[in-house]
Amino acid sequence: MKNVNGYVAPALTVDAVLLKGREVLLIKRGREPYRGAWALPGGFVEVGETLEHATVRELLEETGLKGEIVDLLGAYSDPKRDPRGHTVGIVYVCKVAGIVQVAAGDDADEARWFPLDALPPLAFDHDRILADARRWLAVPGHFEKLGDTDFGKCA
Repeated sequence: MKNVNGYVAPALTVDAVLLKGREVLLIKRGREPYRGAWALPGGFVEVGETLEHATVRELLEETGLKGEIVDLLGAYSDPKRDPRGHTVGIVYVCKVAGIVQVAAGDDADEARWFPLDALPPLAFDHDRILADARRWLAVPGHFEKLGDTDFGKCA
C-alpha cells in the first residue's frame, strides 16, 4: 500500500495481550489467513485512529471485553509475519477493565482464556509475542501492574 508521499509502506496493525493472572485471552480466527487458528485479538489501525484506541476497539469487537492498556510490549516488523503482506504490529499488554463475559465477535469464531504455559498452536508470529509477554511478566513489578486480575466471574 502507498502512503501519503506515494511510497509503498507496510500496513499498521495492533494486538492486545490481555492478561488475567497468568492466563491470556485468545480468539479463534473466523477468516483467512489462519482461519480456525488461535491468535491474539487485534487488527488493522484505521485512518485517524490512535494505536491505543485501535487496540481497545479490536479487543472489544473480537472478545466483548473492555480492556485497559497497561504497557507497550513491543513492535513486530518481520516482513513475513503476515501472509497477506508486510505489516508492522504494535502490541500492548492489557488488563480487563471490569467483570464481564467473554463473547466472540467480528471476525472471531471463539474467545477463550489459556494458561501462558499451555498455549495451542498460534497464528502469525503470536508465539514470539507471547514469549515476550512471559518475559514481561517476569520483570519485578510488572505482574502487579495488572492489578486485581482474579476475576472469578470472568468466563
